[in-house]
Amino acid sequence: MNATRRVAILGFIAFVAAVVGVFVGRMLVDAPKPNETELHALLHSELTLSDAQEKRLQAIEGRFAGRREALELEMRAANIRLAQAIEAEHGYGPRVTKAIDETHEVMGELQKETLRHLFAMRSVLDRDQAAMFDKVVVKALTADAR
Repeated sequence: MNATRRVAILGFIAFVAAVVGVFVGRMLVDAPKPNETELHALLHSELTLSDAQEKRLQAIEGRFAGRREALELEMRAANIRLAQAIEAEHGYGPRVTKAIDETHEVMGELQKETLRHLFAMRSVLDRDQAAMFDKVVVKALTADAR
């Protein structure tokens, strides 16, 4: 097999891997958030919250919704940049590498914001409510490991 053919095959494999990465990233960002839904169900139906707690939680939810939406838009933009880099380089070049790093940075920031949001919600709860909340969070974070 000559060198040109090997490079072409390697380039094709890298291109396919990058495209798969884009689709996986999109699925992660656009996927429904069942763990978050479970937490909200616990907060609003299973825990007996006072009116003051409900009010504080609504404020926390409002702040987070805006931040999450902004980060999800950033993630979509990062995925577009990644797709453009793949299209331009047709391989795992410096633009693709930079775009992947940007995508990971946004994903990491979204995870950090989500955890800040969870801890803010937890701070509204009393000790017994917080213990139940903690169990649901641990269950949600370890569900895929089982």
